[in-house]
Amino acid sequence: MRYGIIGTGMMGCEHIRNIRLLPDVEITAIADPVETSLKWAEANLGDWRPARYRTAAELAESAEVDAVVIASPNNTHREVLEPLFGRDIAILCEKPLATTIPDAQWIVAQAAKSAAPFWTGMEYRYMPPVARFIDQVHGGRVGRLHMLAMREHRFPFLVKVGDWNRFSRNTGGTMVEKCCHFFDLMRLITQSEAVRVYCSGAMDVNHLDERYGGETPDIIDNSYTVVDFANGVRALLDLSMFAEGVEHQEEICATGDKARLDVIVPPGDIIFSPRVPLGAPKQVERESVAVDETAMKAGSHHGATFHQHEAFARAVRGEGPVEVTAEDGLKAVLIGAAAELSAREHRVVEIAELIGGAG
Repeated sequence: MRYGIIGTGMMGCEHIRNIRLLPDVEITAIADPVETSLKWAEANLGDWRPARYRTAAELAESAEVDAVVIASPNNTHREVLEPLFGRDIAILCEKPLATTIPDAQWIVAQAAKSAAPFWTGMEYRYMPPVARFIDQVHGGRVGRLHMLAMREHRFPFLVKVGDWNRFSRNTGGTMVEKCCHFFDLMRLITQSEAVRVYCSGAMDVNHLDERYGGETPDIIDNSYTVVDFANGVRALLDLSMFAEGVEHQEEICATGDKARLDVIVPPGDIIFSPRVPLGAPKQVERESVAVDETAMKAGSHHGATFHQHEAFARAVRGEGPVEVTAEDGLKAVLIGAAAELSAREHRVVEIAELIGGAG
């Protein structure tokens, strides 16, 4: 299977390292307008010598590829995708699908016309501890799910080429750029759709003294977001981008009428806490979910990028389904956009507001 990589910065290089772990594949084309980024890619390619291009259009016109991974800046996704649609090329497009709802809707419409697989990159689904946690929730281990809480306390946004990730106009805003991962997980875990969103968030600590072309960054660095789902489940996301010293970067907690289930990453432990009679001994069970060391070292997502690529390759070869569709990408953007609007206007936002009441 022949891959092309469009966008060879930090995330593009993580894709390259993980694709190299797959059997019977080769990266035959790379594209990026920045020479430094192309050299980063070549440093990760080993003995592969792909053709080099400056634009997605050049790659689409000339390269011999079966699948393309798009890891360019968020606000370029539509432009990058335009020359690829209509060709027999499978696409894995990094999250967020787009920075605006109209662009995301356009991508969904174009993907629906294509016979080739279209996959939205949502790595967090594929962290082995998180995947097992989801299976257990869906298997009824907590009983009927009522509450879902997520926490990501982490390091600030990294420096990217051209500092594009410092401004909401380029990223869609933190709640789209960063948090679409968690909103996607909320939909997956609850098996329902978001109805309304309330977000309290601001840029309080990070990037305050940074200036780019005379402009100050405008990206949220901490927030609480509450999401009501159609099936009655309520979900919470607690985000801090200035808590790099904590032991656990991600925590997810599902509480049902029979038990609570937690997953913490790292280290990748799942904690089961069934309800007990008042005063009775706790019956907490803890398991550690192993992650392949090679996959762990190939990326920064607890082995998830490798497992996502395994599933994507199966879909391209017709051996499995597309597990994260363009529609999934759109719905994560919708929740993120609602959270951004809520934080700006200090109010509850109905999802129907953003899609004109349509389903």
